[in-house]
Amino acid sequence: MPQVKPLSPLDTIAGIAMAYRAGSLRPSTATRRYLDRIAKHDPAVGAYQAVWAEKAMQAAEAADKAFAAGSVIGPFHGIPFGLKDIFDVEGTVTTCGSKAMADRVSPGTGTMVKRLLGAGGIILGKTKTVECAFGGWGTNQLMGTPYNPWDMDVHRVPGGSSSGSAAAVSSGLAACAIGSDTGGSVRVPAAFCGIVGLKVTSNQLPLDGIMPLSQTLDTPGPIVQTVRDAVILYEVMLGREGWAMEQASADGKGLYGQLDKGVRGLTLGVMNAAERAVCTPEMLEAYDMAADRLKALGAEIKVFDAPFGYADLAAMNGMIIAVEGYQNHGAYYDDPAAPMDEDVRARMMGGKSLAAWEYVRSLEKRKEMKVRFAHAMNGFDALLTPGTPDVACPVEDADQTTTPGYFSRPFNFLEMCGMTLPISLDPQGLPTSMQVVGRGDDEAMVVRIAAALEQDLPPIGRPNFS
Repeated sequence: MPQVKPLSPLDTIAGIAMAYRAGSLRPSTATRRYLDRIAKHDPAVGAYQAVWAEKAMQAAEAADKAFAAGSVIGPFHGIPFGLKDIFDVEGTVTTCGSKAMADRVSPGTGTMVKRLLGAGGIILGKTKTVECAFGGWGTNQLMGTPYNPWDMDVHRVPGGSSSGSAAAVSSGLAACAIGSDTGGSVRVPAAFCGIVGLKVTSNQLPLDGIMPLSQTLDTPGPIVQTVRDAVILYEVMLGREGWAMEQASADGKGLYGQLDKGVRGLTLGVMNAAERAVCTPEMLEAYDMAADRLKALGAEIKVFDAPFGYADLAAMNGMIIAVEGYQNHGAYYDDPAAPMDEDVRARMMGGKSLAAWEYVRSLEKRKEMKVRFAHAMNGFDALLTPGTPDVACPVEDADQTTTPGYFSRPFNFLEMCGMTLPISLDPQGLPTSMQVVGRGDDEAMVVRIAAALEQDLPPIGRPNFS
């Protein structure tokens, strides 16, 4: 495993933006640094599907001129980032992680990418994904599975489906990255790779120009190093203007005001015995440690008894994904000669076998279950779970008939929001994680709790590839 090094401010969006403002760093220098790291380390990590070095440097040089002229757009101006290879950029190839779509040229650029570019962001390249974004382990039989950067000796799962995005950020090959979360595809890879991932509430962010897996459940989201960076990138994705973001940050308003608010007086729900039984002892030890830290900071910690088991919620979420995924991509998987990932084919074909009445019934039951779950949360400000039941396993040990999204899928199904963040390293030196879950549209509460925990815990650092 690589040695661990402290996280530098210049590995974060906020730190890079501050250095730009101070004149101690230029966008071209930062971008060249990331491109050099990619050239040196990505042949081993395998985070990128394509690297856009020439375009990235052209954008960085334009940003240099803008900064020199005092024409700064906002805190994301000049920030080099990775883009999951399901987001269209007009005139470029978007493979969706599929060999069958290796030559697919994007017909246009979606709103989400336009916002990122409009805020001054610099795309370093397209990051790898599970084929058609359908899989939680992060594996891809035909297009390549990135290494989890915390163990370069054993090929461990990076988490999926935003596998390359998380591997790139964790290994210092991007300042941040964009993923998508349908059943945990931002939070699970962030958890496995020791970084921060935010799953936003459904329907907050536009989906045009993004390959659909499940229109009912898909949500784009940020993958970053810190909770503050998650706030910055989330607001860019919302389309907030740069000057308004900078003013809110300076005044400690909005989401920025939550970063130092603490948890005193909050009531946080922890897992009951049945849900704890799903986790490994090492993950439980880390989880309990983090919950105790929140209690010491002034939060009340109470056991939350959900009206439905997380396994049942995860299964219903998976059924919706499979049906809608097959509707979107079934033509590829119906062709036995098509070069498709056979693990993903099995999941997609499971959606084909479900009857229409089963699908419609699940959507109707979802409405009722959301109401009952919300009622059960009365008296709780947020819920706490591990990000995943265990740390990242070797690729060969990943059971493709199951999902590591046991704690993430339920909250896609319930249209809630959540954030995973690293809390410690286990005895193997692999990241453990906490998931903070909030009600729909209560990202402020999630940010508040996650930031308090992040500030209180010793940082885990990041893998040292220098």
